[in-house]
Amino acid sequence: MISATSSTVEMVPQEKRQANIEDYVEDKNSGRLGCFGWLLVILSFLFVLATFPITLFSCVKIVNEYERAVIFRLGRIISKKPKGPGLFFILRCTDTFVKVDLRTVSFNIPPQELLTKDSVTVCVDGVVYFRVYCPISSVANVANANASTHQLAQTTLRNVLGTKNLSELLSDREDLSHSMQEALDEVTKVWGIKVERVEIKDVKLPLQLQRAMAAEAEASREARAKIIAAEGEVKASRALKEASLVIAESPSALQLRYLQTLSTISAEKNSTIIFPLPIDILQGFMQSK
Repeated sequence: MISATSSTVEMVPQEKRQANIEDYVEDKNSGRLGCFGWLLVILSFLFVLATFPITLFSCVKIVNEYERAVIFRLGRIISKKPKGPGLFFILRCTDTFVKVDLRTVSFNIPPQELLTKDSVTVCVDGVVYFRVYCPISSVANVANANASTHQLAQTTLRNVLGTKNLSELLSDREDLSHSMQEALDEVTKVWGIKVERVEIKDVKLPLQLQRAMAAEAEASREARAKIIAAEGEVKASRALKEASLVIAESPSALQLRYLQTLSTISAEKNSTIIFPLPIDILQGFMQSK
Protein backbone atom coordinates (compact mmCIF):
# COMPACT_ATOMS: atom_id res chain seq x y z
CA MET A 1 0.00 0.00 0.00
CA ILE A 2 2.81 2.40 0.86
CA SER A 3 4.70 1.73 -2.39
CA ALA A 4 1.57 2.17 -4.48
CA THR A 5 0.80 5.48 -2.84
CA SER A 6 4.32 6.76 -3.37
CA SER A 7 4.29 5.78 -7.02
CA THR A 8 0.99 7.59 -7.52
CA VAL A 9 2.41 10.71 -5.92
CA GLU A 10 5.48 10.57 -8.15
CA MET A 11 3.44 10.09 -11.34
CA VAL A 12 1.62 13.39 -11.04
CA PRO A 13 4.71 15.62 -11.42
CA GLN A 14 6.00 13.46 -14.24
CA GLU A 15 2.71 13.81 -16.12
CA LYS A 16 2.78 17.56 -15.59
CA ARG A 17 6.35 17.79 -16.84
CA GLN A 18 5.47 15.70 -19.88
CA ALA A 19 2.48 17.95 -20.65
CA ASN A 20 4.64 21.07 -20.31
CA ILE A 21 7.24 19.58 -22.65
CA GLU A 22 4.59 18.77 -25.24
CA ASP A 23 3.13 22.29 -25.02
CA TYR A 24 6.61 23.76 -25.42
CA VAL A 25 7.34 21.62 -28.47
CA GLU A 26 3.97 22.57 -29.96
CA ASP A 27 4.66 26.27 -29.40
CA LYS A 28 8.07 25.95 -31.02
CA ASN A 29 6.62 24.12 -33.98
CA SER A 30 3.81 26.63 -34.39
CA GLY A 31 6.32 29.41 -35.14
CA ARG A 32 8.13 27.39 -37.81
CA LEU A 33 7.32 27.86 -41.47
CA GLY A 34 8.59 24.53 -42.75
CA CYS A 35 10.78 23.86 -45.77
CA PHE A 36 8.21 24.97 -48.31
CA GLY A 37 7.47 28.12 -46.32
CA TRP A 38 11.12 29.11 -46.15
CA LEU A 39 11.43 28.45 -49.88
CA LEU A 40 8.62 30.90 -50.55
CA VAL A 41 10.22 33.46 -48.23
CA ILE A 42 13.57 33.16 -50.03
CA LEU A 43 11.93 33.48 -53.44
CA SER A 44 10.03 36.54 -52.23
CA PHE A 45 13.20 38.09 -50.88
CA LEU A 46 15.01 37.47 -54.19
CA PHE A 47 12.12 39.01 -56.07
CA VAL A 48 12.32 42.10 -53.86
CA LEU A 49 16.06 42.38 -54.52
CA ALA A 50 15.57 41.93 -58.25
CA THR A 51 13.01 44.72 -58.40
CA PHE A 52 14.49 46.82 -55.60
CA PRO A 53 13.79 50.35 -56.79
CA ILE A 54 10.16 49.52 -57.58
CA THR A 55 9.29 47.37 -54.57
CA LEU A 56 10.89 49.72 -52.06
CA PHE A 57 7.71 51.73 -51.60
CA SER A 58 5.57 48.61 -51.07
CA CYS A 59 7.93 46.88 -48.61
CA VAL A 60 8.67 49.78 -46.26
CA LYS A 61 5.77 50.74 -43.99
CA ILE A 62 5.27 53.39 -41.31
CA VAL A 63 3.16 53.33 -38.16
CA ASN A 64 2.49 56.30 -35.91
CA GLU A 65 3.52 56.69 -32.28
CA TYR A 66 0.11 55.53 -31.03
CA GLU A 67 -0.05 52.50 -33.37
CA ARG A 68 1.52 49.07 -33.56
CA ALA A 69 1.75 46.60 -36.45
CA VAL A 70 1.17 42.85 -36.11
CA ILE A 71 2.95 41.11 -38.99
CA PHE A 72 1.81 37.77 -40.43
CA ARG A 73 4.17 35.70 -42.60
CA LEU A 74 2.35 32.99 -44.50
CA GLY A 75 -0.48 33.25 -41.99
CA ARG A 76 1.75 33.05 -38.89
CA ILE A 77 2.72 35.83 -36.52
CA ILE A 78 6.46 36.17 -37.02
CA SER A 79 7.22 37.86 -33.69
CA LYS A 80 5.72 37.91 -30.21
CA LYS A 81 6.30 41.66 -30.13
CA PRO A 82 4.48 44.04 -32.49
CA LYS A 83 6.41 46.40 -34.74
CA GLY A 84 6.48 50.15 -34.36
CA PRO A 85 6.39 53.00 -34.00
CA GLY A 86 8.31 54.18 -37.05
CA LEU A 87 9.60 52.29 -40.09
CA PHE A 88 9.52 48.52 -40.55
CA PHE A 89 10.14 46.18 -43.46
CA ILE A 90 7.85 43.45 -44.88
CA LEU A 91 8.07 41.03 -47.77
CA ARG A 92 5.30 42.03 -50.11
CA CYS A 93 4.54 38.54 -51.43
CA THR A 94 4.47 36.62 -48.14
CA ASP A 95 3.81 39.17 -45.38
CA THR A 96 0.70 40.99 -44.32
CA PHE A 97 0.22 43.27 -41.34
CA VAL A 98 -2.62 44.71 -39.23
CA LYS A 99 -2.46 48.13 -37.59
CA VAL A 100 -3.72 48.37 -34.02
CA ASP A 101 -4.56 51.69 -32.34
CA LEU A 102 -3.35 51.90 -28.72
CA ARG A 103 -5.22 55.08 -27.80
CA THR A 104 -8.12 55.09 -25.35
CA VAL A 105 -11.43 54.61 -27.14
CA SER A 106 -14.85 55.56 -25.77
CA PHE A 107 -18.30 54.58 -26.93
CA ASN A 108 -21.81 55.11 -25.70
CA ILE A 109 -23.88 52.16 -24.54
CA PRO A 110 -27.31 52.49 -26.17
CA PRO A 111 -30.26 52.87 -23.75
CA GLN A 112 -31.10 49.45 -22.33
CA GLU A 113 -34.48 48.62 -20.83
CA LEU A 114 -34.03 46.34 -17.85
CA LEU A 115 -36.01 45.00 -14.91
CA THR A 116 -34.55 45.74 -11.50
CA LYS A 117 -34.57 43.36 -8.55
CA ASP A 118 -37.72 45.00 -7.13
CA SER A 119 -39.57 44.59 -10.48
CA VAL A 120 -39.25 48.16 -11.77
CA THR A 121 -38.66 48.78 -15.48
CA VAL A 122 -36.01 51.43 -16.13
CA CYS A 123 -34.00 52.60 -19.13
CA VAL A 124 -30.25 53.00 -18.51
CA ASP A 125 -27.40 54.12 -20.75
CA GLY A 126 -23.69 54.60 -20.12
CA VAL A 127 -20.24 55.12 -21.57
CA VAL A 128 -17.18 52.83 -21.62
CA TYR A 129 -13.50 53.80 -21.93
CA PHE A 130 -11.02 51.11 -22.99
CA ARG A 131 -7.68 50.69 -24.72
CA VAL A 132 -5.64 47.90 -26.33
CA TYR A 133 -2.63 46.88 -24.24
CA CYS A 134 -1.69 43.72 -26.20
CA PRO A 135 -1.99 44.20 -29.99
CA ILE A 136 -1.23 40.56 -30.78
CA SER A 137 -4.04 39.25 -28.54
CA SER A 138 -6.49 41.80 -29.91
CA VAL A 139 -5.80 40.57 -33.45
CA ALA A 140 -5.36 36.84 -32.89
CA ASN A 141 -7.92 36.11 -30.17
CA VAL A 142 -10.97 38.05 -31.37
CA ALA A 143 -12.33 38.93 -34.80
CA ASN A 144 -13.29 42.54 -33.99
CA ALA A 145 -12.16 43.79 -30.61
CA ASN A 146 -14.13 47.06 -30.66
CA ALA A 147 -17.41 45.49 -31.74
CA SER A 148 -17.02 42.61 -29.30
CA THR A 149 -16.38 44.99 -26.40
CA HIS A 150 -19.39 47.05 -27.45
CA GLN A 151 -21.72 44.05 -27.45
CA LEU A 152 -20.29 42.74 -24.18
CA ALA A 153 -20.85 46.12 -22.50
CA GLN A 154 -24.56 46.05 -23.41
CA THR A 155 -25.14 42.59 -21.96
CA THR A 156 -23.03 43.32 -18.88
CA LEU A 157 -25.06 46.48 -18.21
CA ARG A 158 -28.29 44.49 -18.15
CA ASN A 159 -26.83 41.62 -16.12
CA VAL A 160 -25.22 43.76 -13.42
CA LEU A 161 -27.99 46.33 -12.97
CA GLY A 162 -30.69 43.66 -13.07
CA THR A 163 -29.49 42.36 -9.69
CA LYS A 164 -29.92 45.73 -7.93
CA ASN A 165 -32.90 47.52 -6.43
CA LEU A 166 -34.14 50.85 -7.75
CA SER A 167 -32.80 52.72 -4.70
CA GLU A 168 -29.34 51.20 -5.19
CA LEU A 169 -29.47 52.03 -8.89
CA LEU A 170 -30.17 55.69 -8.17
CA SER A 171 -27.80 56.21 -5.23
CA ASP A 172 -24.83 53.82 -5.69
CA ARG A 173 -23.79 54.63 -9.25
CA GLU A 174 -20.09 54.66 -8.44
CA ASP A 175 -20.18 51.13 -6.99
CA LEU A 176 -22.22 49.88 -9.93
CA SER A 177 -19.75 51.40 -12.39
CA HIS A 178 -16.88 49.70 -10.58
CA SER A 179 -18.70 46.34 -10.66
CA MET A 180 -19.33 46.69 -14.40
CA GLN A 181 -15.67 47.58 -15.00
CA GLU A 182 -14.48 44.46 -13.16
CA ALA A 183 -16.95 42.23 -15.03
CA LEU A 184 -15.88 43.64 -18.42
CA ASP A 185 -12.17 43.59 -17.63
CA GLU A 186 -12.30 39.93 -16.59
CA VAL A 187 -13.50 38.94 -20.07
CA THR A 188 -11.65 41.44 -22.25
CA LYS A 189 -8.19 40.77 -20.77
CA VAL A 190 -8.05 37.65 -22.99
CA TRP A 191 -8.60 39.92 -25.98
CA GLY A 192 -5.73 42.21 -24.99
CA ILE A 193 -8.13 45.00 -23.97
CA LYS A 194 -8.08 46.96 -20.71
CA VAL A 195 -11.35 48.59 -19.61
CA GLU A 196 -10.28 51.79 -17.89
CA ARG A 197 -13.61 53.27 -16.82
CA VAL A 198 -17.35 52.68 -16.99
CA GLU A 199 -19.87 55.43 -16.25
CA ILE A 200 -23.67 55.29 -15.98
CA LYS A 201 -24.93 58.40 -17.72
CA ASP A 202 -28.69 58.46 -17.16
CA VAL A 203 -31.43 56.40 -15.52
CA LYS A 204 -34.87 57.06 -17.03
CA LEU A 205 -37.90 56.10 -14.96
CA PRO A 206 -41.48 55.61 -16.23
CA LEU A 207 -43.69 58.69 -16.01
CA GLN A 208 -46.14 57.08 -13.58
CA LEU A 209 -43.30 56.05 -11.29
CA GLN A 210 -41.92 59.59 -11.36
CA ARG A 211 -45.31 60.96 -10.30
CA ALA A 212 -45.60 58.40 -7.52
CA MET A 213 -42.11 59.18 -6.24
CA ALA A 214 -42.84 62.93 -6.38
CA ALA A 215 -46.07 62.45 -4.40
CA GLU A 216 -44.24 60.31 -1.85
CA ALA A 217 -41.49 62.91 -1.45
CA GLU A 218 -44.04 65.72 -1.09
CA ALA A 219 -45.96 63.78 1.57
CA SER A 220 -42.77 63.07 3.52
CA ARG A 221 -41.80 66.76 3.37
CA GLU A 222 -45.22 67.82 4.65
CA ALA A 223 -44.99 65.29 7.47
CA ARG A 224 -41.57 66.60 8.47
CA ALA A 225 -42.87 70.19 8.35
CA LYS A 226 -45.75 69.33 10.68
CA ILE A 227 -43.40 67.58 13.09
CA ILE A 228 -41.07 70.60 13.13
CA ALA A 229 -44.02 72.96 13.70
CA ALA A 230 -45.29 70.80 16.57
CA GLU A 231 -41.84 70.74 18.17
CA GLY A 232 -41.72 74.54 17.85
CA GLU A 233 -45.09 74.87 19.60
CA VAL A 234 -43.87 72.67 22.44
CA LYS A 235 -40.73 74.76 22.87
CA ALA A 236 -42.74 78.00 22.68
CA SER A 237 -45.22 76.81 25.33
CA ARG A 238 -42.35 75.88 27.64
CA ALA A 239 -40.78 79.31 27.13
CA LEU A 240 -44.12 81.04 27.86
CA LYS A 241 -44.48 78.99 31.03
CA GLU A 242 -41.07 80.06 32.23
CA ALA A 243 -41.87 83.69 31.33
CA SER A 244 -45.13 83.59 33.29
CA LEU A 245 -43.29 82.26 36.34
CA VAL A 246 -40.80 85.14 36.13
CA ILE A 247 -43.60 87.73 35.78
CA ALA A 248 -45.48 86.20 38.70
CA GLU A 249 -42.42 86.58 40.92
CA SER A 250 -41.97 90.26 39.94
CA PRO A 251 -45.21 92.27 39.35
CA SER A 252 -43.26 95.22 37.90
CA ALA A 253 -42.17 93.02 35.01
CA LEU A 254 -45.74 93.06 33.70
CA GLN A 255 -45.70 96.84 33.53
CA LEU A 256 -42.40 96.78 31.65
CA ARG A 257 -43.94 94.31 29.21
CA TYR A 258 -46.81 96.74 28.61
CA LEU A 259 -44.39 99.54 27.81
CA GLN A 260 -42.38 97.34 25.46
CA THR A 261 -45.57 96.35 23.59
CA LEU A 262 -46.57 100.02 23.21
CA SER A 263 -43.13 100.86 21.86
CA THR A 264 -43.36 98.06 19.27
CA ILE A 265 -46.87 99.07 18.12
CA SER A 266 -45.96 102.76 17.86
CA ALA A 267 -43.04 101.92 15.60
CA GLU A 268 -45.16 99.89 13.17
CA LYS A 269 -48.61 101.62 13.25
CA ASN A 270 -48.56 105.21 14.46
CA SER A 271 -52.34 105.66 14.10
CA THR A 272 -53.11 102.98 16.66
CA ILE A 273 -53.34 104.02 20.32
CA ILE A 274 -53.63 101.41 23.06
CA PHE A 275 -54.36 102.14 26.70
CA PRO A 276 -53.38 99.30 28.99
CA LEU A 277 -56.05 98.51 31.55
CA PRO A 278 -54.93 96.74 34.71
CA ILE A 279 -56.65 93.46 35.28
CA ASP A 280 -56.99 94.20 39.00
CA ILE A 281 -59.75 96.76 38.26
CA LEU A 282 -61.76 94.18 36.32
CA GLN A 283 -61.38 91.67 39.12
CA GLY A 284 -63.06 94.15 41.50
CA PHE A 285 -66.12 94.43 39.24
CA MET A 286 -66.32 90.66 38.85
CA GLN A 287 -66.31 90.15 42.63
CA SER A 288 -69.11 92.71 43.16
CA LYS A 289 -71.37 90.84 40.75
